[in-house]
Amino acid sequence: MAHRHADLHAIAWRAMLAYGLEPAFPPAALAEVAAMHDPASDAAIADLRDQLWFSIDNDDSRDLDQLTVAERLPAGAVRLRVAIADVDALVAAGSAVDGHARRNTTSVYTAAQIFPMLPERLSTDLTSLSDGEDRLAVVTELDVDDKGTVLRSTVARGVVHNHAKLAYDSVAAWLDGTGLLPEAATRSCACRTRSRGRFARSGTSTARSISRRSSPRWRCRTARSWRSGRSRRTGRAA
Repeated sequence: MAHRHADLHAIAWRAMLAYGLEPAFPPAALAEVAAMHDPASDAAIADLRDQLWFSIDNDDSRDLDQLTVAERLPAGAVRLRVAIADVDALVAAGSAVDGHARRNTTSVYTAAQIFPMLPERLSTDLTSLSDGEDRLAVVTELDVDDKGTVLRSTVARGVVHNHAKLAYDSVAAWLDGTGLLPEAATRSCACRTRSRGRFARSGTSTARSISRRSSPRWRCRTARSWRSGRSRRTGRAA
């Protein structure tokens, strides 16, 4: 079995090279990541931590790149906010990490090995929208009416806070009526009053009421893409 795994590993590496992709991070990219620290924020970036953000992914996922929150508006409309991890806050254009990401464009999954687009410390720590952490993100806000028409949309940078790390299976069971509301969601709702007070003291705006059943049900993973130049702020690899 070990021999077969070694063969698959070698085949995966050859396939990466055959398609013009880099199976390993350049030493310069690893050195850049080792020297990174949490990005600084500033007053011009919106403080959105008081929103009841949640992530939804596989149970064991650590590289959380997307948060979501929704609220009801008059006449059946809904305001949806989607936050994507702001990798650009740490990765400079033209850097070694940027060059590797531009070349591979996505994480590559094979039977033998996963070839991540970003080094692990960056994707699972410094920029991951981990539960209980404040992180910089690019936030898209959409107002959608009861017929599914987008009435308005904005895109801006913001500071967000993941209040509940949810998983596909447990959320699907709850939506299907075969399971309870996931513990993480129950806990975040119970702590909401305390969180509002804590964030209000740090200058955050008053929270709005959130629809409990706004959790997405899709079982797909968010596809990450790396756009050319500074426009890559629109997404990050999953």
